[in-house]
Amino acid sequence: MRRKRVREGVEGLIPYPPGKPIEELEREMGIRGSIKLASNENPLGTSPLAVQAIKDHLVRLNRYPDGSGYYLKSKLSEKFHLPLDRIILGNGSNELIELTVRTFLSEGDHAIQGFPTFLVYEKIVTGAGGRMTSVPLSNFRMDLKGILNAVRPETRVIFINNPNNPTGSAIGREEMLRFLKEVSEDIVVALDEAYIEFVTEEGVADGVELLDAHPSLFVLRTFSKLYGLAGLRIGYGFGQAWMIDYMNRVRQPFNANTLAQAAATAALDDDRFVSETLETVRDGLAYLYRGLEEIGLEYLPTQTNFFLIKAPAGGKKLYESMLRQGVIIRAMDSYGLPEYIRVCVGLPEENRRFIETLKRVL
Repeated sequence: MRRKRVREGVEGLIPYPPGKPIEELEREMGIRGSIKLASNENPLGTSPLAVQAIKDHLVRLNRYPDGSGYYLKSKLSEKFHLPLDRIILGNGSNELIELTVRTFLSEGDHAIQGFPTFLVYEKIVTGAGGRMTSVPLSNFRMDLKGILNAVRPETRVIFINNPNNPTGSAIGREEMLRFLKEVSEDIVVALDEAYIEFVTEEGVADGVELLDAHPSLFVLRTFSKLYGLAGLRIGYGFGQAWMIDYMNRVRQPFNANTLAQAAATAALDDDRFVSETLETVRDGLAYLYRGLEEIGLEYLPTQTNFFLIKAPAGGKKLYESMLRQGVIIRAMDSYGLPEYIRVCVGLPEENRRFIETLKRVL
């Protein structure tokens, strides 16, 4: 059979490796009561206010979603003190990454990222016929000078994940400000802040405060992590009005579904859930750090709800050993870090089980 013609670069792409449902893993492995600490999800579940909003809107599913996202954007406008025309909604922040590429990068154009970082940037750029340059991190931190040196005449987009996935490191405000001042005004800087709410370090860059420092800065955020809405896929972004206008021309008209919009709007008012989530993550990290120090394993301190641990015999082997004990973590081979695993904070009992299981398998 004659091979179908596909866009250049697509054939070499590796599909994003989704995990199997826990129920299927348990069936295959012959285990019960597994815990999942692999996907940086909220251990407390979903905002109760969001859950109630979902129930209230179930009777409206015969109607198309609000294509303008008026109520959610109005709530975001109030929270971040930005006009509606500088806000855009997405089917998760992943769609906003795709909209950035589809709007501002043409076939053959160039993009830059630090690496290792979120794997979706390169996948979308390559799938759109663009070319990605990956600048190695410096001591597990984003090398902004290296990124500036990688700029070419055909560079159109720079992706910066802050804090960075999977390393958990964050860029300071002054360092980011200097970088934005040096980037050409016609290059879009996509600042992905999926984990910004978990930052505890003083002086970390906040994209909302820096929006006017670069005329082509686009800031992406999500409801997946802090608010526990990962299953509904709802994200949002900020930029100059002219950027949002062009992205809306490319955006599908009903990209943010009804339940996602309702849940996200309600979740923004759930201060109690936010506070409990942040406290759970802070306490969980402190407990996990102590446990690893007692075992004698190296780890990277983080500004997120996940962190990297150096595995003595390699990440893949440790991942498989933990999996057989019903503890699901993430091996870092696909990020170019084969010596590491990534673990996100769970509930206290899940964190204890992780440490106890880790001691056994080592």
